[in-house]
Amino acid sequence: MAKKISPMDVYKLLPRLNCGRCGISTCLGFAAKLVERAARLEECTPLFEEERYRDNLSQLREVLRPPVLEVAFGPPGREVRVGGKLVLHRHELRYMNPTVLAVDVWDDIEGDLESRVKLVDSLSYTYIGRELKLNALALRCRSGDPSRFQDLAEKVSKLTDLPIILCSLDPEALEAALLKVGDRRPLIYAATEDNWRDLSELAKMYGCPIVVSSPGNLSKLRGLVKVLNDEGVDRLVLDPGTYVGEGLAYTVNSFTLLRWLACRQGDRLSGYPLLAIPAVVWADEGFRGKPEEASWMEATVTAMMIARYADIAIIHGVEVWQLLPNLILRENLYTDPVKPVSVEPGLREFGSPDDRSPLLVTTNFALTYFTVSSDIESAKLNCYLLVVDTEGLSVESSVAGRKLTAEKIAEAMKEYRVAEKVSHRKVVIPGLAARLKGELEDLTGWEVLVGPRDSSDIPSFLAKYWRI
Repeated sequence: MAKKISPMDVYKLLPRLNCGRCGISTCLGFAAKLVERAARLEECTPLFEEERYRDNLSQLREVLRPPVLEVAFGPPGREVRVGGKLVLHRHELRYMNPTVLAVDVWDDIEGDLESRVKLVDSLSYTYIGRELKLNALALRCRSGDPSRFQDLAEKVSKLTDLPIILCSLDPEALEAALLKVGDRRPLIYAATEDNWRDLSELAKMYGCPIVVSSPGNLSKLRGLVKVLNDEGVDRLVLDPGTYVGEGLAYTVNSFTLLRWLACRQGDRLSGYPLLAIPAVVWADEGFRGKPEEASWMEATVTAMMIARYADIAIIHGVEVWQLLPNLILRENLYTDPVKPVSVEPGLREFGSPDDRSPLLVTTNFALTYFTVSSDIESAKLNCYLLVVDTEGLSVESSVAGRKLTAEKIAEAMKEYRVAEKVSHRKVVIPGLAARLKGELEDLTGWEVLVGPRDSSDIPSFLAKYWRI
C-alpha cells in the first residue's frame, strides 16, 4: 500500500524559516499545500539556494514522490505535464494533470498538412468559463524514411509550438527528427526490447522523456522499465498496448492494473504515466473502409481510456463531434470533486443597463452562472446580475446548505453597491430561493420578486412582471 504522507512529515524537512518567500506565511502552511499538491517544492527557494539544505531537499523529493511520476515535455511556455497521480480513485483527493489529447500527422500525408496542424492548434471550446483545447501533435514516421520524417518535424515546428510526440521504432528516424526539434523536448515513442539501448542514449543526449512499449506483455514492460532505470533513464511513459475488438477488455484491464499497482502497491516499475493509442482503430481490419464506424469507435475508446487512467491519448479523427464529448469528459474528471467549479462573486453588467434596469441574483457555481448569463445574453437583455459567493454551490444546494441566505444577499448588495447602480428598489431572486423573499425584504427594505426556477424563462418573466 502506498504510504500516505502528512504535513508534519514534510514540515520537519523544510527550512522552517517562515520567510514567506513561497507566498505562504509559515512553513507549516507551505507543507500542507505541498501535501495537497497545491504548491511546488521549487517555490521554497532556500531549499535550492543553500547548501545546508541539500540532504533535506533530497529527502523531500523522495517523501513527496507521487505514486505515478510526473513527466513534462514540450517547449518552454507550452510544455505539458502528465502523470503526477496520487490516488486510484478521484474521490480520494483529485486527479492531477489532465489527459493530453494528441492528434497524429504523418510523413507521407497526402492532404494539407498545414490545415491539419492549424486545426489542432486553434480548436477551442469554452465550457463553464474554461477553454478546452487539444494539447499535442503525434508525428508518425509512416514512410520508414528518416529524411522524410525529419522534413515533417521541421515543417511542423514552423507551423506551431504545440508539444510534439515523435513516433517511430527506428532510432535513426528518431534521431533525424531530433536534430530539428530536439530543443523542444519532444516525447520519444517508443523504446522496445529491440531498440531500448539506442533510445536510452537519445533520451540522455537530448534530455527528452521516452515511451516504453511492450503491447500485450506487462511483465516485459516492467522489465524494460527496470533496465532503463538502471541506465539512469527515469522520465518514462508506459505503453501497455491499445487494442479494439476482442482485445479491448485486455486494454482496459492492463491500464487499470498498472495504475492499481502504482497507487495501491507502491510498485515503482508501474508508477509512470500511461499512453493509449485510440487511433489504432483506423488500422483494424474490422473498420477499414468504414470511416464513420471507425470515428465512432475511436471516440468511444478515447472516452474509455480517459476514464481508465490514460495520461496521453493519441487520436486520428478530428471531427468536432468526436472531440468535444471527450474534451468535456476530461474536464469533468479532472476537476476537484471536493471543490466545486466556481466564478468570482460580484456585480455583472449585461448589455447596456441603466438605473432602471432589472437587478437579478444568482450563485457563483460556474454551471449556474454560465447558464444564467448565456440565457440573458441570448435574449439581449440589459440588466445587472449580482453573483453571490455560495462557495461554488448551485441555488438549490446553497439554499438547503445555508450558503445562500437573505443575509448573504443583503451583504453582497451592500458590498457591491447595487443601490448606486439603480434608482429603483427591486431585486429578482431565483425561483428555487423563494423562501428567502420575506427575510430579504425585511433586511433591505427592497421589493423582492421571486423569479423563474429555470433561467431560460427570465426574458418572459421580466416582460410580464418588471415594471418601474
